[in-house]
Amino acid sequence: MKRLIFVGARFFFAALTFAAVGTQFVVGVVGKGFDAGHYFSYFTNLSNLFAAVVLAVSAYRVFARRPPTEADDVARGSAVVAMAVVGLVFGVLLADQDLGGLLPWVNTVTHIVMPLVMVADWLVQPPLARLRAVHVWWWLLYPVAYLAYSLIRGAIVAWYPYWFINPALAGGWGGVAVFAVAISVGFVVMSLAMVWLGNRLPRRVDFGQAGPVSVVP
Repeated sequence: MKRLIFVGARFFFAALTFAAVGTQFVVGVVGKGFDAGHYFSYFTNLSNLFAAVVLAVSAYRVFARRPPTEADDVARGSAVVAMAVVGLVFGVLLADQDLGGLLPWVNTVTHIVMPLVMVADWLVQPPLARLRAVHVWWWLLYPVAYLAYSLIRGAIVAWYPYWFINPALAGGWGGVAVFAVAISVGFVVMSLAMVWLGNRLPRRVDFGQAGPVSVVP
């Protein structure tokens, strides 16, 4: 029963995230003509979709009684850290900003609920693999690649997804560098914390005997 509840919760929050990001896409891009490239350039949207995929795959593996591989745990850790930083950055830098046409419930799901869910999922069901500090470098690839993409694309199309990486609003490139370093430090600290907790907390849900999934009780 515990395993089925856990599987159901993972599938539910994955579906909720897809619904939130999809609804906002329909409202903003289809309904109001917001640029689709801009929409999928927000770290929040990309990270939420990443987290939803990770949750869905992880839920299936638990349901099928298939223990995660080291790659699975590293991917989940990357999604957890990314979503935790989404929540922190929103609370510190974006909570008082005008978010335009973002629906309130979508804002709550993507910036508050899902960061909490992903961290809670990690704490309740830590990774099966023994994580090491070197895994932090893998987790940093995503945000570093995102920053490079955002700055290059922003210089080309004259649009940046966040004010703190926009040279015109962040006090020039020096200001962008300061914010980038500060957020990078947050990523490293959060990653090290997740590694430390993941290696020490007990797993709450057993996979049971591996094998083909049966629909017969």
